[in-house]
Amino acid sequence: MERITATVPVTTPPSWAAQQQLLMQTLERSAHTFCDKYVRDDGELYWDDKFGGGSPDDFYEAFFSWPLVYLMGGGDHLLEMAHRGWEGVTRLLTRCGTVSKEYAHAEDQFHQSESDIFFYHLCLADPKNTSSQIRARRFAGLYLNEDPDAINFDPEHKIVLSPWNGAGGPRYLPEDAKPGMIRAGERYGLPTYELPDVQTWKDTEDDDKARRLGEVMHGRWEKGDVIANLALSSLVTNAFLLTGEEKYRDWVLEYTDAWIERAKANDWMVPDNVGHSGKVGEYINGKWYGGLYGWTQFHGWYNIQMTLTDAAANAYLLTRDDRYLELPRRQLDRILELGEIRDISKEHMSLREHWIGQFTAMGDRTETLLVPYRYGDSGWFDWQPPSPVFLAALWNLSMADEDWQRIERVREAEAYDWNNVISFRNKEDAGHEQPWLRFIAGDNPDYPERALQASYQQVAWRNALVRNDDEVGTHMSVHRWQEDNPISAEALVQQTLGAPQPIYNGGLLHCRLRYFDILRQRPGLPQDVAALVEKVEADRTVVRLINLNAQEDRELVVQAGAYGEHSFGDVEFNARTSNYPGPTIPYAPGPITTEKRKAGVNGKHLQVALPAGTEISLDLTTERYVNEARSGGPF
Repeated sequence: MERITATVPVTTPPSWAAQQQLLMQTLERSAHTFCDKYVRDDGELYWDDKFGGGSPDDFYEAFFSWPLVYLMGGGDHLLEMAHRGWEGVTRLLTRCGTVSKEYAHAEDQFHQSESDIFFYHLCLADPKNTSSQIRARRFAGLYLNEDPDAINFDPEHKIVLSPWNGAGGPRYLPEDAKPGMIRAGERYGLPTYELPDVQTWKDTEDDDKARRLGEVMHGRWEKGDVIANLALSSLVTNAFLLTGEEKYRDWVLEYTDAWIERAKANDWMVPDNVGHSGKVGEYINGKWYGGLYGWTQFHGWYNIQMTLTDAAANAYLLTRDDRYLELPRRQLDRILELGEIRDISKEHMSLREHWIGQFTAMGDRTETLLVPYRYGDSGWFDWQPPSPVFLAALWNLSMADEDWQRIERVREAEAYDWNNVISFRNKEDAGHEQPWLRFIAGDNPDYPERALQASYQQVAWRNALVRNDDEVGTHMSVHRWQEDNPISAEALVQQTLGAPQPIYNGGLLHCRLRYFDILRQRPGLPQDVAALVEKVEADRTVVRLINLNAQEDRELVVQAGAYGEHSFGDVEFNARTSNYPGPTIPYAPGPITTEKRKAGVNGKHLQVALPAGTEISLDLTTERYVNEARSGGPF
């Protein structure tokens, strides 16, 4: 492993480095504030079992970002608390009956994927943990039909057998069971308008109408595969990254390829449902839309594009074949082709709260680019801004000019300055892709400081919410913990790893760099070390590392990619040529002069020594997706 020693003293500590350290320290303390208020000593959330288990995601989401901050350098206690939280939530939900064998008994994958990202981050942060390895195999095995009590997959037709699946197998109601009522809401409307006397969401307030609507949808939503199940590719990819067993790679590719063929057959508008015979629309009168968490109900393109991007990213990681990226790329283009300049004040948006940052940045303007998120018998509806998550995630994977040009076209069509950094945080801990992209483009130099300030403001506010919460153990709000969770990773992911935040619905971490502390033999930046990825290009990565500790040396390994999937060629760095520290007199250090030097790395790891109070800029030639991906690091 090539080793480089920093020789340039930190003469003017940049504001972003100090703010990055302040944010990290605040996050580390915030974990204690959260646990002191909401978590019992055994890791269980304060919750009355009489309220039931509900959807498992709402419990696991409380901790999803904790191992992610740890693997960037957060305190050891974050990992310990995350493990304890996962165990506690699993034990609680097992007792409440929604989890069995440590996985959801029968859940839709739109929600389950939100639970699973906590587990994925935990596995990446602590890949040698024996319990996590066993669980990763068991969870993936639920879809490789390795558990005789959970035959979820049909290998002949390459489908998951039900929209509801898990440790209990596909969920089919007994023959004598009556489907439940469907109570529609104004936010999402009806899943179908085929019943003549059920045409508005208010109609479902009538028990008989709600029951009849439930009977119709029961026949459509109980059997067969849906696009939301493609999120399972991450569950099985996670098992491959931990074990390297080929059966997991084979399953991911087989299942993803099947959905790609269905998308191609529908002119790259991916269908959202497949029957047990393998036929699209088998239970929905031949329609390619109308499946559970599909184009009509509930979020439409929002979760569909997330799922397509995750699956393509997983297949690309496992094969190094960028043709898989055509799946999200073609779907993205199909929706953007429908885009129009519309007035946001006149549109009913089912996910309006997701666009707080954009609408705030627009000021008094009300017209901007909107695209339709949902499709039904009457055509396209639910017009909203195109999510920057989709644009940034695809470009982060491909580094293709066409994907960057698409970003630029959307930016030019939208009615606000992408350089703006608005302090907000949605449940996904994302939404600031635009100012980061402008920084990477060299057009937003103040982004690092402003992004860290915005994150700090959110963390401080959430700490106050936690301290002032006097309803612990008495409320029925399963979203309370995720709403108050003060651990925010987005700004740190962008700045230290050189990537957008992982996709919330089942996304693995796909980033340009990772770090490992040599002294502590663990993932993450060493204490007192700040990092800023200043440039990411198809074949180049530029990062600045600063040891803010003026008394103690630090040493780290820089890894190419989250899983070592990339490789470094040469590295160019700045080295001091002047004398330092020099004599005491004349009471000030002399001028610092530097020169550029080059070394050959030719591998996925570079060792960097940072003596006390030094910094270094590394300009690394980078070959992307050339190594077999694994969760383990250099240790």
